[in-house]
Amino acid sequence: MDPSERSPDDGRRALLRHTVATLAYRAGKALRDAPPGFADLRVGPESRTPAEILAHMGDLLDWALALAGGTHVWRDSTPLDWPDEVERFFGALGRFEAFLASGAPLGRSAEQLFQGPVADALTHTGQIAMLRRLAGAPVRGENYARAEIEAGRVGASQPGPRVEFD
Repeated sequence: MDPSERSPDDGRRALLRHTVATLAYRAGKALRDAPPGFADLRVGPESRTPAEILAHMGDLLDWALALAGGTHVWRDSTPLDWPDEVERFFGALGRFEAFLASGAPLGRSAEQLFQGPVADALTHTGQIAMLRRLAGAPVRGENYARAEIEAGRVGASQPGPRVEFD
């Protein structure tokens, strides 16, 4: 297709797909090799545990898929065991990415999908990374601008970091 024939929505969808791949990369790094007991860490009486945050992230991505399909469906999930919750998260991310890649019409704008569920999931990824540091198992910093991120790569298996630092 000639670039002049693309609609503005094609560019928005492409950016949203790249953002979803970025979420997969960053979340993968924060979730990988979590120490024993991490899933149940509670830093305050009203705080969520990492498992509760991750369950919420899976719910956000289920919601994103529903919104992309033109419906509004929300559910609060009870957290699973950590490995199962990690798998659920990446499964939900994969289903959302598959819808975006399909070219099917979006039930909400790319901007709405970003500003709602996707941005929220990115925020929660940062919370999990912060909790890793509080648990004594910090995630190393990285120059994410140099990370190997590409649209469509949204599974738990991600390329290794290119430029990490302490």
